Amino acid sequence: MTKVIEVLNLRQGYGKTVVLKQINLKIKAGEILALLGPSGSGKTTLISSIMGMLKPQKGTVTVLGNQMPNRQMLSEIGFMAQTDALYGTLTARENLTFFGAMQGVPKARLGARITYAAGVVKLNSHLDRAVQYFSGGMKRRLSLALALIADPRILILDEPTVGIDPELRQQIWKELHHLAAEGKTILLTTHVMDDALQADQLLLIRQGEAIAQGSPAGLVAEYRVKTIEEVFLKAGRMQDAHNSNG
Repeated sequence: MTKVIEVLNLRQGYGKTVVLKQINLKIKAGEILALLGPSGSGKTTLISSIMGMLKPQKGTVTVLGNQMPNRQMLSEIGFMAQTDALYGTLTARENLTFFGAMQGVPKARLGARITYAAGVVKLNSHLDRAVQYFSGGMKRRLSLALALIADPRILILDEPTVGIDPELRQQIWKELHHLAAEGKTILLTTHVMDDALQADQLLLIRQGEAIAQGSPAGLVAEYRVKTIEEVFLKAGRMQDAHNSNG
């Protein structure tokens, strides 16, 4: 499999405030990697660095062999932000049409892509409704559809299942696994343990540091516990002990 995203010795922050310390990760084509950690741990900052929104203070970030920031690489990425960026006065269809056109989807394909993306998140029956009347969960679903519409090689999803019911979460994960099987590379952030178990690889982040990395089953075996939550707690205690001794 081809290496698609690579982060080497990344240190990142804002001014003198350090948010990420010595982060390393590699994601291959067809792989799903989940960044797992509490709010404020640095997950969104890492995503911003990978997308080129932030220039690394130290280290390198490479996407498809190109060092970031690189604006051309954004056309290869379908992005779902933690905060919904939607036009409330437009309908869901109009939002999808606008963003699809902005991302270069040919007019001849746009209708089919809207039907597909809306179908994944069960919004086809709401396409002609103004987004300002959507619930919070429906807005999250539309944001995911926007990330899918251009058929990108890479999907970067920041907390994609927040506010989404369990049945729809299962459907979304089924489609994400299908996309990965087709060779798409998927990076997502979550603090939901059920989502973490669906990923091929996990990177556990706490206080800006990577405290554990591997497959869900591999991490459970390595730390000799029963759940990913216990892995996180045990790895966190080990981090605290190491930092206090250092």
